Amino acid sequence: MSSAVSREKLRGQSLVLAFLVVVLGKNAKIELLKRVPLFAGCSKNELRELALTADEIDLRDGHVLTKEGRPGREFFVLVKGTARVTRKTEKIADLGPGDWFGEIALLTDVPRTATVTATSPVDVLVITDRGFKRVVETMPSIALKVLACVGERLAHDARS
Repeated sequence: MSSAVSREKLRGQSLVLAFLVVVLGKNAKIELLKRVPLFAGCSKNELRELALTADEIDLRDGHVLTKEGRPGREFFVLVKGTARVTRKTEKIADLGPGDWFGEIALLTDVPRTATVTATSPVDVLVITDRGFKRVVETMPSIALKVLACVGERLAHDARS
């Protein structure tokens, strides 16, 4: 399943995602991460470890989450709200609940490839590169699953 198809499917689940955050508390992070294609192949234990390192943050409309050309150190999952992706001021995509970005920062030290700006108040899960590396050190199997997904996404983006 392509990431574009996965994103559309996840957008339709925005009410479910908001419900999970309120009802499940600690388990909400696991449920949210499980719905992200990047972590879809991860086991419950792997998801639990990732969830322990993820922080939930509320940000205002207009907040710049990533800036093209700047160093990146975080991966984001949009829980609530909307954001716009731009490259050299050109709109690339609009994001909604369940969408994710910044995965390259988990794996490399290259600058951000796009700017992502909140277009409404947003609630995001954030995993830092250091937190991700700590999890991978204890559970190396996560790295292989994430790399496979990132490779698929990069191949798709290269064709677009």
